Amino acid sequence: MRTIRMIVFCLSFLILETVCLSVFADIADLAGKKVVMIIAPQNFRDEEFSIPKLMLQSRGAEIIVASTSLKTATGMLGLRVKPDITVGDITVAEYDAVIFVGGSGAALYWDNPLAHTIAQEALRQNRLLCAICIAPVTLAKAGVLEGKKATVWKSEASRLKEHGVLYAVEPVVRSGRCITANGPESAALFGQAIVDALQEEQHLNE
Repeated sequence: MRTIRMIVFCLSFLILETVCLSVFADIADLAGKKVVMIIAPQNFRDEEFSIPKLMLQSRGAEIIVASTSLKTATGMLGLRVKPDITVGDITVAEYDAVIFVGGSGAALYWDNPLAHTIAQEALRQNRLLCAICIAPVTLAKAGVLEGKKATVWKSEASRLKEHGVLYAVEPVVRSGRCITANGPESAALFGQAIVDALQEEQHLNE
């Protein structure tokens, strides 16, 4: 089953890559924007990483990948990614957006003080803070979603509610500087929401 899902993912990604590169080949409206994507060393969700990354890169954004070490990380469907930096090396001020990628391995960051600090600092510095699948739990536990509307993988809804989050049964939710999504099926919508938010910033700065 995992092999079949990986094949389907690869085919879908190749189609998306072809579309993005052909449609946005001459559009670099996010040039100058820098985004850090935080993944687990094992079992991050492949689509939740690859699809938003491609959507952002195709518009000119620079993507930096961070994890707990510089060893090659492995996704739930087998995707292998070499991180550029460790989570400990993230300087929030250098980025326009911080993205916590989901997948079962993302639970590693739920109670991680460094991940909490990054999330808190992102909002303190008016950066875009994004999380998908089970990763919004990290934001909730960091205290940055209290009183805000957000979504998450449905099995973890109670964890958001425990921290004062207004849980929404929606694929993607944007609340102020926070964008959350509920799982791999929403990866493209999640990526588009991030693109839209960064474009808005770009226009305001022009």
